[in-house]
Amino acid sequence: MSDDHHHYKRKLRDLQIELVKLQRKLIADGARVLVLLEGRDGAGKDGTIKRLTEHMSPRETRVFAPGKPSGREQTQWYFQRFVPQLPAAEEFVVFNRSWYNRAGVERVMGFCSEGDVAAFFDAVVPFEELLVRDGIELRKYYLDIDKDEQAKRLEARRDSPLKRWKISPVDEAAQDKWHAYSKARDEMFKRTSHAKAPWRVVRADDKKTARLELMRDLLDSFDYKGKDKKLTRPDRGIVFEWSRKAQKKIAS
Repeated sequence: MSDDHHHYKRKLRDLQIELVKLQRKLIADGARVLVLLEGRDGAGKDGTIKRLTEHMSPRETRVFAPGKPSGREQTQWYFQRFVPQLPAAEEFVVFNRSWYNRAGVERVMGFCSEGDVAAFFDAVVPFEELLVRDGIELRKYYLDIDKDEQAKRLEARRDSPLKRWKISPVDEAAQDKWHAYSKARDEMFKRTSHAKAPWRVVRADDKKTARLELMRDLLDSFDYKGKDKKLTRPDRGIVFEWSRKAQKKIAS
């Protein structure tokens, strides 16, 4: 193995140890943590979540990946099917995509109406503010990659017998609808990044670096006993809070 790989594995292990320290504190405090992970198709959400959670306590850690809503769910208040998945005391929950499907995939692919999108934007910030006021620690991350990198990764999925299950009609449309996704993403940032739950953008063209920096940023956002502040200091060129000024760092 290369020196770069050994360096990555060592840093990954060090950060996973920090995550164990953090979770010990969260459990002791009865904290409720919710991490929303969004991003381009092929941006590395699954791999990031795997490394983030693989050494955390299975009893207190959950991953929720929303599928296509059932007929019954389509008649409900939009946020209703997500509410049962929110964390209880001591739980660390990761959403692999979330209610932001409405602002991204559903909107771009025509799975909902513009009226549905407008209603979502009216409700989502007050909904998240309610969650935070009730004590949920909410973190929102968006993994961003450029168009050429996405094309390479989607092609690699098609060529791999172990990854073909990831290919869906939505993935197949990702390149053709690149600019539509960019436009939807940018509006989502502008309208839903707020003081109680700002968007954190991760530049993910290098998967390994993105995983490490997301972990660093997450750890940096909490205080816990024995924290290695030098290790958990994120690279703000890789992971940063969204702002109109920071928008220029994001793939168009």
